[in-house]
Amino acid sequence: MSTVATPARDELDNKANQLFAGKVVRKDLVRKVKVGANVPVFVLEFLLGKYCASADELSIQLGLQVVNGTLANNYIRPDESAKAQSKVKENGRYSFIDKVKVRLVDSDYWAEAVNFNNKFMHIPNQYVRDFERLLMGGVWAQLDVRFEYDEEAKGKNPFWIDKLNPIQIATFDLGEYRSIRSQFTTNEWLDLMVRSMGYEPSEMSRRLKLLFLARLIPLAERNYNLVELGPRGTGKSYVVQEVSPYTALLTGGSTVANLFGHMSGRQKGMVQIWDVVGFDEVADLQKMPKEVITTMKTYCESGTFQRGQEAVTGDASIAMFGNTNQPIDVMVQTGHLFAPMPDVIRDDMAFIDRLHFYVPGWEIPQMRNELFTDHYGFVVDYLAEALRELRKHNFTEIIDRNFSLGAHLNARDRKAVRKTVSGLMKILFPHGELTQEELAEILEFALEGRRRVKEQLKKMGSFEYYQTSFSYTLQETGEERFVGVPEQGGRDLISTDPLSPGTVYTAGVTSDGTVGLYRLEVSISSGTGKLRLAGGISGSMKESVQRAFGYIQAKKDELGIARDIVASDLHVEVIDLLGNRVDAEIGVAFFVASYSAFRKAPVSPALLILGDMSVLGNIKPLRSLTEPLQVAKDNGAKRALIPIENKRNFLDVSADIMEHVDPIFYGEPKAAAMKVLGSL
Repeated sequence: MSTVATPARDELDNKANQLFAGKVVRKDLVRKVKVGANVPVFVLEFLLGKYCASADELSIQLGLQVVNGTLANNYIRPDESAKAQSKVKENGRYSFIDKVKVRLVDSDYWAEAVNFNNKFMHIPNQYVRDFERLLMGGVWAQLDVRFEYDEEAKGKNPFWIDKLNPIQIATFDLGEYRSIRSQFTTNEWLDLMVRSMGYEPSEMSRRLKLLFLARLIPLAERNYNLVELGPRGTGKSYVVQEVSPYTALLTGGSTVANLFGHMSGRQKGMVQIWDVVGFDEVADLQKMPKEVITTMKTYCESGTFQRGQEAVTGDASIAMFGNTNQPIDVMVQTGHLFAPMPDVIRDDMAFIDRLHFYVPGWEIPQMRNELFTDHYGFVVDYLAEALRELRKHNFTEIIDRNFSLGAHLNARDRKAVRKTVSGLMKILFPHGELTQEELAEILEFALEGRRRVKEQLKKMGSFEYYQTSFSYTLQETGEERFVGVPEQGGRDLISTDPLSPGTVYTAGVTSDGTVGLYRLEVSISSGTGKLRLAGGISGSMKESVQRAFGYIQAKKDELGIARDIVASDLHVEVIDLLGNRVDAEIGVAFFVASYSAFRKAPVSPALLILGDMSVLGNIKPLRSLTEPLQVAKDNGAKRALIPIENKRNFLDVSADIMEHVDPIFYGEPKAAAMKVLGSL
């Protein structure tokens, strides 16, 4: 018998073995067996928990032999299906481990054993009634299958499932689990949880441990919406794929019927069947029909959705995982942190606003050997049952014991933060006992994860999401504490460096407060006085540029550019800095940029130009100043050229903006240009 170098046991190993006897397993054994068997971890640990849940090395070695023997003789590899079918026929019956799915064909249920490779196996109706997941994605199970030749059917479909035992623990005692938890310190329990996921906490900072635990929240909290975007190879989808038999991981798009059930109501959707529905490689969701995103948006808000005449509810949490292709500092400076999402989600701010927590995947290291543990952790099946049982409980009000949430959190923010705190309570403090400092720690973590979502919505330019100074107040002392996000940094899209002549920054605001921020570039080439617009300039933006150009042509003598304009063409390009395609009127900015180009004189640096004009040169004020000036301040502007008609609106602008952005008021186009070209 081969001997395996035994990892040194520590105090936590001894304590876990003593208090959770038979429910913990050495995680290095899982990896050793996993290498040779392509089965989910919860299947392996089911077997390891059955045969190797011991502290005695000899028992573990004997147990490993049984596990390897079971996998060799009873787990069917996909390329061994013919051999397995032959075994059933020759022996009359055979037991094996496989993934089983069931479908209804006409009036009969037919089971499919995936690796056994037979789609027409007879299955007792009782199993279909007892285990609904058989109809949705399937379950891993131990099967007893017999071979029966049926004269009437002339030997067609001879395989019958006599017994089906889903691979999950039979009973779970939450009272016992909670009571034993109280015998561990918070640090011990945190480390045990991290080890149960297969990782080694001694290699991690406390923050990194919490980030790993955040991946478990959807398993413990109903209707929880989590997103994690980060580099490849950090194990983002591992928890959903491997840790629990109650989760389903989708790669690629899906249909409304698959996710939310058939119109007839005859077949349930995945969100009603599973505890967590995960989407791996979220960029692939680009191919999903718009209807799926619309239905999911409703579901993510309330846990309900409409199918036919019926309003249907589901408990499944939604977890989305995707890869970032740029370093985090580049993403923060040049765009927003939802850039890797597909357009159908990225452009739908209301959908993004429904996300409760954004895990900063770039903080999680790529999986390397020393990050995996050789110590004991829960058999994942036991952990999955614990988290599943805790889904029925609610800790959302626990914040109110000691704290109140700040004024910048709206109803959706509060819900998100409360749900995250509730999920972390179930994972770390299922017995409900914790200190004020421990509650503050998980509250700050929850506030940060939600603020990360809100900050990106703010960066997309919608003023609706501008209140991001998240805070909480200690009821005892009245002290207010603010919570930031580590990667937060201004994007400084408006450069403080001198610009070349013909380049200016401008902005527009829609009736709902969404701001568009643009860099407008005008260049001159020899020509015949034509206006040449780059692609992408359309709608009211195009019309405002054409009006301003008409004014320039009419006033060319007064402006002192008559000779130049007749022999030149003006090339105009507008760069959308926020990428949110707001149709802005930018006439004055175009006028100033053109005058700057003809005069070969740059405008002042860090300047934003606001306002539009008629073909006669009358200035049109903005509907509102607050939103564009806030965006300007956040992105590096130091001065703003503002129509004089907007002077009264300046009273609505916050002191914070006034302190950072100096207003320059103007009443007509040429005065505007002179004030910022320094020609006066």
